[in-house]
Amino acid sequence: MNDLRGFKAFFFDMDGVVFNSMPVHAEAWEIVMGKHHLPFTARDCYLQEGRTGQSVIDECFVRCYGRHATDDEWQPIYKEKSALFYSHGKAPLIDGIRDLLFWLKQHPASPLIFLVTGSGMRSLLDELNEELPGIFARERMVTAFDYTHGKPDPEPYLIAYEKARATCPDLRKEECCVVENAPLGVLSGKQAGLFVAAVNTGILTEHDLLAAGADITFPNMPALHTYLQTPQPHHL
Repeated sequence: MNDLRGFKAFFFDMDGVVFNSMPVHAEAWEIVMGKHHLPFTARDCYLQEGRTGQSVIDECFVRCYGRHATDDEWQPIYKEKSALFYSHGKAPLIDGIRDLLFWLKQHPASPLIFLVTGSGMRSLLDELNEELPGIFARERMVTAFDYTHGKPDPEPYLIAYEKARATCPDLRKEECCVVENAPLGVLSGKQAGLFVAAVNTGILTEHDLLAAGADITFPNMPALHTYLQTPQPHHL
């Protein structure tokens, strides 16, 4: 049997892990924030990835003006950013993610597969079943609509863990593997007490991911796939 490194549940982020949507997100954020005189770079976008849109804008207001954004301020900005993002059309899948997900889906051990995202963008969520049929059941998705505190708070991954335990009551946290690509997502997974594999699909450095607490890093998705397929050594 192909190895799974002892993991019984996998919690995948969406942007930058399943969909290669981060370059478009970064461009849209940088353009729209600039229009509203809020300094925000592509690197800022990758560092803030995992937050809800409201939280991204609010954090920028606090950093720039020392106060929180009002509803009348953040809502139009997020609406503009979303419209610009949607105008680019469908985001492609991350290289190697299809092979990894279908390998997990067909694995004799039947590991649980969850989506845990800070996104509330319904277009990407709708595209999951089109691009990856049968992989992510709705009851195994945790999105921005499902929690109060977004990444880096542990709540999204704690919710995923509890949902997984509803199916597998004996599931231990060390048997869960979070797959992330961003520091805030890594922090969220680690604060939830889970193992975090960080795949560096964007413009950040390996140090950025390790500094956030990643247990292991990979340069791309095929490298993670190979790791999960490699048998663990057995010790007497």
